[in-house]
Amino acid sequence: MNYNLELDKVITEINKQHTKTVLIQLPDGLKPKAEQIQKDIESKTNAKVITWLGSCFGACDIPEVKDIDLLIQFGHSGWK
Repeated sequence: MNYNLELDKVITEINKQHTKTVLIQLPDGLKPKAEQIQKDIESKTNAKVITWLGSCFGACDIPEVKDIDLLIQFGHSGWK
């Protein structure tokens, strides 16, 4: 299955905010794509990307990580 992760919007926002450290949070089904997502973001921004590989039970499951500038949560379903 293909997902549109809208990385162009993510990259635009990172560059607009001059973000230095980004944490991406993925559900289990998207975790195999973590390395490619990281490479795509880092190649088009000046940000360092960290991937949260812990549990993710939805948008309300926010990891407690210090010293990040931006948290990006990806999911399987769109927001309505």
